[in-house]
Amino acid sequence: MDESFDIGGRVLVLFDGHCGLCNGAARWLLKRDREDRLRFLALESERAAGVLERHGMNGPGMETMVVVRDAGGAAESVLERSDAVVELLRELPRPWPWVGAVMGCVPRVVRDFGYRVVARWRYRIWGRLESCPVPTAEERGRFL
Repeated sequence: MDESFDIGGRVLVLFDGHCGLCNGAARWLLKRDREDRLRFLALESERAAGVLERHGMNGPGMETMVVVRDAGGAAESVLERSDAVVELLRELPRPWPWVGAVMGCVPRVVRDFGYRVVARWRYRIWGRLESCPVPTAEERGRFL
């Protein structure tokens, strides 16, 4: 068990800290997570590398958002691509769980195809950041 992930049962979101779209998604989630259910960690960090390694996932250059439940715990599990998006929507207040439920009804192969298309074009459309943006003082406690 990794004690460095004592996040009180919250869901851990691993995202590409250099991707403009991914950073925008993290900010979007932060604004809507009024119940403080999410914590964020850049995929490029050493802590994220440990999680990814435990689950046999590639580190640098990953093209997916990863959601980790029970981070560092015995029941740690990960979701990626469109499954991660559906899970994140379910964690937010209404109406977002309903949106996640509707998305969850779409076959995963279709959802993941759309996810991969966006992932392939994300840097060209939303840009690549030279460094991860620094969270504001109020957001800092939500990033690991």
